[in-house]
Amino acid sequence: MSATRVRPQSFGSMLVVLAGALIVWEICVHLFQIRAFVLPAPSAIALEIAERPNFYLKHSLFTMGTTLAGFFLSVVLGVTLAVGIVSFSIIDRVFFTLLIAVNSVPKVAMAPLFVIWLGTGAEPKVAVTLLIAIFSIVIDTVLGLRSVEPDMLALARSAGATRMQTLLKIRFPNALASMFAGMKVAISFALVGAIVGEFVAGDRGLGFVILSSQGMFETTSVFASLCILGLLGSALFFAVEAAERRILPWHVSQRLEAGGHRP
Repeated sequence: MSATRVRPQSFGSMLVVLAGALIVWEICVHLFQIRAFVLPAPSAIALEIAERPNFYLKHSLFTMGTTLAGFFLSVVLGVTLAVGIVSFSIIDRVFFTLLIAVNSVPKVAMAPLFVIWLGTGAEPKVAVTLLIAIFSIVIDTVLGLRSVEPDMLALARSAGATRMQTLLKIRFPNALASMFAGMKVAISFALVGAIVGEFVAGDRGLGFVILSSQGMFETTSVFASLCILGLLGSALFFAVEAAERRILPWHVSQRLEAGGHRP
């Protein structure tokens, strides 16, 4: 867990590396006279965004809304399903196997079905986002719920704790770190799901901008959308990580990070 955390000095190093890469990119475009429709320069991409800020803001907000809606639903349904899998063997045998089978099917192939069932609005995009993001949450939450020491569970039973009390006071707190690990993966997948949905059927969102720009060979607009997606994805990931630090200050990974040590 702590290996994924970005310290301030690491963040500064990332900015230096990113700035260096952009400078090299800019120089290479001008040095080798690469045409803009093949590879636009970073300055041209920045200019494209600056010239149409409202256009990109509108589509970014739609993609962000779809991503967050699908992610929220995946967390609620994923945690609920994970609790059911751990608590009831029939759910473990039936739904867990079904979830694995559904996850094995490419979501691009399933997206047209959601368009048929739900129309061409935001609903099919949210459905695709949910389907892509939920798997990692279920897997990590089940792992966390099952990783309680058997002696602790035996002690709870001997003390007369009910199944619900054991779940809420022992299993669930023990699973929080694993749940956040799954959510950090899921938030990235959720953004991918939103773009997939916009590719299949959409008239709004950054995925729609990429698809329509590609058809008109507006490569600069494609790169502008990709850069915005990169920023959105990073912001969402670090937002989940910040929530983890806020909610789990007692966890060993947080204590090690605060003390500057790693095992």
